[in-house]
Amino acid sequence: MADTLTITLAQLNQKVGDLAANAASMLAVRSQAEGSDLIVFPEMQLIGYPPEDLIQKPALIERAAIALEALAAATADGGPAMLVGSVFVRDGALHNGVALLDGGKVAAVRFKVELPNYGTFDEKRYFLPGPLPEPVLFKGVRLGLPICEDIWQPEVCRHLAQQGAEIFLCVNGSPYEIDKDVLRIDGVAKRRAIDTGIPLAYLNRVGGQDEVVFDGASFVVGPEGALSVQMPDWEEAVVDTVWNRVPSGSGHRWRCEQGVVCELAEHPEDIYCAMVLALRDYVNTNKFPGVVLGLSGGIDSAICAAIAVDALGPERVWCVMMPSAYTSAESLEDAAACAAMLGVRLDTIPIIPAVDAFAEMLAPAFAGRQPDLAEENLQSRIRGTTLMALSNKFGPMLVTTGNKSEMSVGYATIYGDMNGGYNPLKDAYKTTVFAISKWRNEARPKIGLGPDGAVMPERIITKPPSAELRPDQKDSDSLPDYDVLDAILLGLVEHEKSVDQVVSEGFDRATVARIERLLNVAEYKRRQAPPGVKLGMRNFGRDRRYPITHGFRTG
Repeated sequence: MADTLTITLAQLNQKVGDLAANAASMLAVRSQAEGSDLIVFPEMQLIGYPPEDLIQKPALIERAAIALEALAAATADGGPAMLVGSVFVRDGALHNGVALLDGGKVAAVRFKVELPNYGTFDEKRYFLPGPLPEPVLFKGVRLGLPICEDIWQPEVCRHLAQQGAEIFLCVNGSPYEIDKDVLRIDGVAKRRAIDTGIPLAYLNRVGGQDEVVFDGASFVVGPEGALSVQMPDWEEAVVDTVWNRVPSGSGHRWRCEQGVVCELAEHPEDIYCAMVLALRDYVNTNKFPGVVLGLSGGIDSAICAAIAVDALGPERVWCVMMPSAYTSAESLEDAAACAAMLGVRLDTIPIIPAVDAFAEMLAPAFAGRQPDLAEENLQSRIRGTTLMALSNKFGPMLVTTGNKSEMSVGYATIYGDMNGGYNPLKDAYKTTVFAISKWRNEARPKIGLGPDGAVMPERIITKPPSAELRPDQKDSDSLPDYDVLDAILLGLVEHEKSVDQVVSEGFDRATVARIERLLNVAEYKRRQAPPGVKLGMRNFGRDRRYPITHGFRTG
């Protein structure tokens, strides 16, 4: 029976469905883990998470089983064992589980019990829950292996404790949400450790996968809830943790030696890092050479350009200014200054010739009608078509730059400024855009590839927002001030409040009812919007799934 264990926590990225690459990255960690007894990898690391309906392909399941056996065979050399997450078939049912690979074989398998089925999770669509698990014996130590959601409810950990578990090793695929790191540590892991008197290692993955991004931030807490290890957020990391059997009362318990405690990114750096990492992995995994985006001189496109530069480096970011008859001199100056500060290529392609051509082409059909929203949206669609032409011709992915406030109320042009392959701001309200822009002008993210110092002229942040699609246009002509709009949307979208509930918080009834109506009628646009990183608890797409056509109103 061992009195000391070295357990390596491997906080890794992944590629969903790329079994060979995921297996290779695990074996690469193992090749460097001299002196380790056991290497722990994140939830479903072999096939990637979340696999969505890809997991319904029999070929994936078959190949995952073959790959797991190959990983098990690699442990026949007497080196460290591995705890690997994958998908398993038992009695014709799929399970999310972990396998202990040791001595050249699959030594034990345990299945996830608590299957999340909310927000980004659809696990009950794919898996059956496993039975309450027994501890796994490893080098004489009884390891409890709760999987992700298993620690968010008390039953699995209490059962494992009753069955004699001495250490909890909890593998996770826990996506980032604002303030979630505090919830994981203080609200969940510490409670399980204190409740059972058993230390807990919480291992999470890092990296972007379509609309979710994983922040890492793995950690270890002791039986009294004290933090002994805190791994970094937003970066891959491999950390050896040393565990000792120590006397306790009439018996003994295991403790993890004090290790590195990294500082986690605070607000709003964590939000910014989520956008950077999500965009980086989306572009790189899908093998785009870089990105292109419209740089208007406004704050949304400026911060998207900064995010792109921090994600990919300035040499992979191409910005395009597309002035119209209504583009101000200030906007031209600010776009040029922003591009220079970021060190990116900036081309100018005026859209006036295309606007004039469409006006002539549509003149017979529009005869007798005054210019209105149709002509405004036409400018946006010309810009969207121009950017897509550049993307098609030269290969960079088009970055979409609309924020959540605009998308909530439909203040965006479908097939125009909504064009693109990915939107870093999709789940960021306008007030969040202002916050991260102010922060990025004073600081540089820990994972950023962009320059130190300011990334946009201060005037971009302070001037009144405008789409510049008609003379002297301001966003406030059509919408409440963003402080008011975002507070109303926070109630209607994030918290599903009724009009009456939001009005009771001090907002004008007519304004709230109008915002609710706009929110409902814009659903068809959001269904056709590009993917974008999830930041909060109710993003459009994975979390908030409303029918396009319905007649329910609360005000």
